[in-house]
Amino acid sequence: MKKEEMIKEEETKEEVKDTYEEKKENIMMTDELRSKLAVEEGFLNSIIEFRNVGLDYDGEVILDNVSINIRKGEFVYLVGESGAGKSSLIKMIYKEISNTKGSVFVEKENISKLHHKELPRLRRKIGVIFQDYKLLPDKTIRENVAFSLEVTKYPKNKIKQRVEDVLKKVGIASKADKYPDELSGGQQQRAAIARAIVDEPIILVADEPTGNLDPENALSIMALLEEIHKDGTTIVMATHDVGIVNNFAHRVVLLGDKGIVKEDEGKYIYE
Repeated sequence: MKKEEMIKEEETKEEVKDTYEEKKENIMMTDELRSKLAVEEGFLNSIIEFRNVGLDYDGEVILDNVSINIRKGEFVYLVGESGAGKSSLIKMIYKEISNTKGSVFVEKENISKLHHKELPRLRRKIGVIFQDYKLLPDKTIRENVAFSLEVTKYPKNKIKQRVEDVLKKVGIASKADKYPDELSGGQQQRAAIARAIVDEPIILVADEPTGNLDPENALSIMALLEEIHKDGTTIVMATHDVGIVNNFAHRVVLLGDKGIVKEDEGKYIYE
């Protein structure tokens, strides 16, 4: 082979190599870009986002590198064994506790380092339902529900009518002047739901809301939550009730081993 041809062949090999390396780099950049765009798309479509969230308590790792996007109007169950971190995630949404790593977003706002003076603004967006109701024992049901509005800037001349409307919605208008201990467990939970939704929050979080109820009352409470969800409210619910999850089908996120184990749609999942 002539010298000129050998030189030409080597140049061609170098060009091919350079082209391959350039294409390889472009492919890698494309994959990276796709991954970044997927994250951004999830963020843009979410009303709640946990991004690489971690939680340490007294030196123990409770949650590590948890990422979840919850879309506006979605109903999401958090399931898993006791101690898996279900309640912790719920409490992070309304900042009852703070994550020690990562970021939590509500309506695109990073609430991870939100100043305590700004908490009332955040919490007006979020209704909270507890397993043990947490009604004030020395106030009537009407007063319990009204109290949630009195501590906000809700117009005073509209509180009475709003309370009446919401008590009617949850089916306990006739119990308005009763005290909590005069009501059954199911009725108390309805009162607690009324208190949670009276200020028309865009997000409702529920921590084992049927945990203290018999099966019949549990089903009636879930039917009520379904109605609220149909109105457009985003609901995040921690539960261990297999029957509830399977009968009221929504997205399911299984927690375990300090993070998300897997997700499914419409049925309870196990590790």
